[in-house]
Amino acid sequence: MRAVIAISVVLMTGACASNTPDMPPAVVDAPPPRIEAVPSAYALAMGTVGELVEAENEQMAILRLQQLIGNQKTTEAERASALYRMAKLQYGAGNDVFGAIASLDELIEQYPNSPEAADAIALRDTARGEATSLNYQLETDQNLSPTDRFEMMFRLGNHQDASDLLLARNLKPDNAYLLDLYQMGHLCDAAEFTGPVYDVVEPDGTARRVRFCEFGK
Repeated sequence: MRAVIAISVVLMTGACASNTPDMPPAVVDAPPPRIEAVPSAYALAMGTVGELVEAENEQMAILRLQQLIGNQKTTEAERASALYRMAKLQYGAGNDVFGAIASLDELIEQYPNSPEAADAIALRDTARGEATSLNYQLETDQNLSPTDRFEMMFRLGNHQDASDLLLARNLKPDNAYLLDLYQMGHLCDAAEFTGPVYDVVEPDGTARRVRFCEFGK
């Protein structure tokens, strides 16, 4: 009798088990995958410009902006912004008043409705005023020293004429001018070059003895 009862219990247990509906597995909410934002080519280029300016290499920063402006993939809004950034550099530490005016002319003519246009007009008026004043002094003031002439030419952006005067009159300009000429590629530190030697100290403290690159050709 006990055996019969035991078998019955087993059969009932199996029947209950077979009639239990399948339970779906518990779902645990997983966090969405993290997507890293990829900077645009324009953002990367402007970041490089900022780093160059921070390192006091304005000439290379200007060159990088010129490359960005000439890139066909650059949008009109980006090009206008880059032109204004370049013009401010040229007019400031870049010592290229004529270059700044040309950049501002392009911005105002090509992108008159850009957010930078109004500021560009104001900066262009200022740059034109300085250019007129410097040109007038160079043309009329016979008492200017060779160093004064060099600095005015350099400020205007006539860097080749300034370099020629520097060499012809054996001038000894301040480190800032020599550093700009070195960054522009007028002066080189290769040992095979000849001509006068100039001592240049870079912003990071690196000391160089440089000569005019044209004497190595």
